[in-house]
Amino acid sequence: MLGYITVITIGTFLLMLPVSTVAGRTTTLIDGLFTATSATAVTGLTVLNTAEHWTRFGQTVILILIQIGGFGFMTTTTILFFIFGRRFSLRQRLIIMEDLNYNKLSGAIGLTRYIILLTFTTEVIGGALLFLYFQKIMPPVQAIYFSVFHAISAFNNAGFDLFGTSMEQFVASPYLNLVISALFIFGGLGFIVIEEIFYKLRFKQLSLHSKLVLTITLILVVFSTLIIFILEYNNPATLGNLSLSNKFLASFFQAVTPRTAGFNTIRIGELKDATLFFMIILMFIGASPGSTGGGVKTSTIGTLMVVVYNMAAKKEDIEIFKRRLKQKDIYKALTVVVISLFIITLVLIVLSLSEQLAFIKIVFEVFSAFGTVGLSTGITEHLSTIGRIFIILTMFIGRVGPFTIALALGRRFNNSIRYPKEDILIG
Repeated sequence: MLGYITVITIGTFLLMLPVSTVAGRTTTLIDGLFTATSATAVTGLTVLNTAEHWTRFGQTVILILIQIGGFGFMTTTTILFFIFGRRFSLRQRLIIMEDLNYNKLSGAIGLTRYIILLTFTTEVIGGALLFLYFQKIMPPVQAIYFSVFHAISAFNNAGFDLFGTSMEQFVASPYLNLVISALFIFGGLGFIVIEEIFYKLRFKQLSLHSKLVLTITLILVVFSTLIIFILEYNNPATLGNLSLSNKFLASFFQAVTPRTAGFNTIRIGELKDATLFFMIILMFIGASPGSTGGGVKTSTIGTLMVVVYNMAAKKEDIEIFKRRLKQKDIYKALTVVVISLFIITLVLIVLSLSEQLAFIKIVFEVFSAFGTVGLSTGITEHLSTIGRIFIILTMFIGRVGPFTIALALGRRFNNSIRYPKEDILIG
């Protein structure tokens, strides 16, 4: 937590420098803090237009913050340790393991090396693919800069863009839609899952975690695409005026981006309330553990779905893919969801009192901040100072993780005493 706070503080200071903003504009403390937090939390919510307000220096600061946020603070620290040849203490290895959401101490440093290599390799490949497109519509030097910026922003699920309207002008471009979505889907799967996919080519060989993540991800992609296609099919402000193929393309892109990517090819503010509510659910679920995305995570929701199914089937054990789930994982999943909903509810109460805006738009904004998504109906820049402060806190908690916050603030109790069991009535 202190590491992220330090990075955000430095980023805020750099963004408030005159060299970071274009001539004739200034950046207030709250706007600098909001932008630095959004970038470090790889969220993408902005109160200032990234393309118009910031100079190349300011945009580069944002890009560095995105990379640090995507890596995670401890992975970034590990890079510095590698550069200066320092050894890792047991405590540092434990912190790295917790930051990566990894449950094996022995392989934590090796996984970190793999994450660094995979991240830079994917961003280079993504940047090269984007350059092939951008060099057709802008000068070569600008195309290189735009390609690097959007490749890093997409893979890290940040959602920052240099066009001012996200990807709306490219709604009918299959190439750009698929490259950008491939980057943030890949980044949102989780580094552990990606590693297993490379080394274990058959689904049966994957760990239970990877099987669950891939299954839930596939279900969400297919189901969400169909739902958004149906809901927005006749909406003239979104899909209504597109061809059938482009409607499917836009529906797919908008179905996968709420799970923390933050880009959009159709105007979010023009979506029907039913679509906004459905996307709120997707933003709450988010990406997968150990990834560059946020939310309560696919494996968390998958675990609770498995519990519900097994309870409905009246099974004594909670089973999936011929494996039993550990009780502590079920408790952790439930804890993450309950804490998350509690935090979101508090923020919603505050913003509903401080902001004179439609409630559905406030709900969308808060869930977007907590899930580190970055999608907005257009109300971000109209938030009051109180509203911005609470969105900043929500983005920070969403990036660090509600469970980590609970561990940092909670007490450790003596578990040596076990009390007798007694039944209670449920439901």
